[in-house]
Amino acid sequence: MKSRTRSTSATTTTTIVTFVVLLLIHGSHSFYLPGVAPQDFVKGDELYVKVNKLTSTKTQLPYSYYSIPYCRPKKIVDSAENLGEVLRGDRIENSPYVFKMREPQMCNVICRLSLDAKTAKAFKEKIDDEYRVNMILDNLPLVFPIRRVDQESPTVYQLGFHVGLKGQYTGTKDEKYFIHNHLAFTVKYHRDIQTDYARIVGFEVKPFSVKHEYEGNWNEKTRLTTCDPHSKHTVVNSNTPQEVAENKEIIFTYDVEFQESDVKWASRWDAYLLMSDDQIHWFSIVNSLMIVLFLSGMVAMIMLRTLYRDISKYNELETQEEAQEETGWKLVHGDVFRPPTNSDLLCVYVGTGVQFFGMMLVTMIFALLGFLSPSNRGGLMTAMLLLWVFMGLLAGYASARLYKLFKGTEWKRIAFRTAITFPGIVSAIFFVLNALIWGQKSSGAVPFGTMFALIVLWFGISVPLVYVGSFVGFKKPAIEDPVKTNKIPRQIPEQAWYMNPIFSILIGGILPFGAVFIELFFILTSIWLNQFYYIFGFLFLVFVILIVTCAEITIVLCYFQLCSEDYQWWWRSYLTSGSSALYLFLYATFYFFTKLEITKLVSGILYFGYMLIASYAFFVLTGTIGFYACFWFTRLIYSSVKID
Repeated sequence: MKSRTRSTSATTTTTIVTFVVLLLIHGSHSFYLPGVAPQDFVKGDELYVKVNKLTSTKTQLPYSYYSIPYCRPKKIVDSAENLGEVLRGDRIENSPYVFKMREPQMCNVICRLSLDAKTAKAFKEKIDDEYRVNMILDNLPLVFPIRRVDQESPTVYQLGFHVGLKGQYTGTKDEKYFIHNHLAFTVKYHRDIQTDYARIVGFEVKPFSVKHEYEGNWNEKTRLTTCDPHSKHTVVNSNTPQEVAENKEIIFTYDVEFQESDVKWASRWDAYLLMSDDQIHWFSIVNSLMIVLFLSGMVAMIMLRTLYRDISKYNELETQEEAQEETGWKLVHGDVFRPPTNSDLLCVYVGTGVQFFGMMLVTMIFALLGFLSPSNRGGLMTAMLLLWVFMGLLAGYASARLYKLFKGTEWKRIAFRTAITFPGIVSAIFFVLNALIWGQKSSGAVPFGTMFALIVLWFGISVPLVYVGSFVGFKKPAIEDPVKTNKIPRQIPEQAWYMNPIFSILIGGILPFGAVFIELFFILTSIWLNQFYYIFGFLFLVFVILIVTCAEITIVLCYFQLCSEDYQWWWRSYLTSGSSALYLFLYATFYFFTKLEITKLVSGILYFGYMLIASYAFFVLTGTIGFYACFWFTRLIYSSVKID
């Protein structure tokens, strides 16, 4: 009856959390569920293009669009952004690009710009660092289509277009900078035949660099000779590119073409999220399943054959002499549940791990249901942050239950440490990284207002919930050990070299990491190379495999440890699976040197700082899974034998 009540309360908590998170995310203007809230346009309706941040995979430092002297509208208006968008460095603003639905435009002049030394330097720096311009139309990001040589392969889309490029004039060796000043936009729409309403289903661009020419003096009515709508003369190549240099003038122009498409509004993101390498993901799953099957075989052998034999043998022992001659895990029954050193810290980390596990699980369920699709910019990060805050309830409960098992009495102290330790360390690293981003004047720096909002979420919601969870957990009767603990600790015999704690802990982390490392490559690529990650189905499978692998490897090594009469398993079980975080960080280092082209020191520090936070979180998550698996296993085996 108790377990039924407990599961009902857990379900109620999850439902409340789900409702609150949805409510909070729904407050953001850009949020909609996939397949909900489409916008209909009739012919001639104005379409307002918005500009987003400038991004570079070389520096990882986003900048706002108007940080370089592009053409500006009369008044720059910021769009409302959710928490996730601000933390990602998104800065969505209006632009001078205004289209009219299904009315093609040719060679529209936006503005003319004369470069001085400062503005030329600003453009050159962004071209050097390979910055890309990001735009948005009807919540669809602007993409640059790259058609493969073999016609059968689907078109690949790159987000945004480069600010410019470097090159040489024919016959010279001097490297020059050229800017993309003419944009040929293609807006794809799906039209309803009955109502004649149209919905936007694609937004593409082909950028060109053109040295525009005109006759006479420049004024608003000046007609260009290089690009003229009256004579149907448009830009088709960059044979006469526009150089970026002091005292040069740049004329920014654009074309708009409208194309009817068979793609329906509900499927408009499919092209962006096209997964051309699903075979690799299946290989990853099969590879991980092989590891799981191998470990499951070992666990089954231990549980069924060895343990059954051990328990039968221990229960059949009758004489005192036989008991004294016996060796193995039964001998340490009087010490196996002795509280470990630094038991308070273990309680804190187990509680934090439960909080992290709850956050990951609910986030993935949301993602699988389609709530966190890329069309909802910043939704994933917002949901994760809010879920982390609300899962403080579980953290407090788990840490207090374990603390009471260790005969602890000061539940408020353990609740405080649980609420502060992990977020405190992460916040300290984040604050240092944010200061570095501020120093670079990047839009990726979290503003003071958002910082304050995060602190309010932490101290205003998370900390009180940890205390509530701890209070409930501590009020419950303590978990009873299946065997009594001796007053005097037993001496641990000398261990074989392969049972050395450091060696066995490091070995234990290899298999959980091996189960996830292929999927990890795609996650790192989406984060650091500005690509979409939307294969949450695969990710959920990998997450389940990770849980099973962490649990099984810890049980196997815990059994070997107890058989060699070493009863100090509490911390060892946490660190065994948790050590996979070390391999995660080493892999991130390998990825940095082999896949990324980061050259700036600040960008390198940012990468390793964020990967350190990710590895720390992975340590807490996997360590807690391993700990609970071992906790269940030891209680199971010691409750199965008769102890005199």
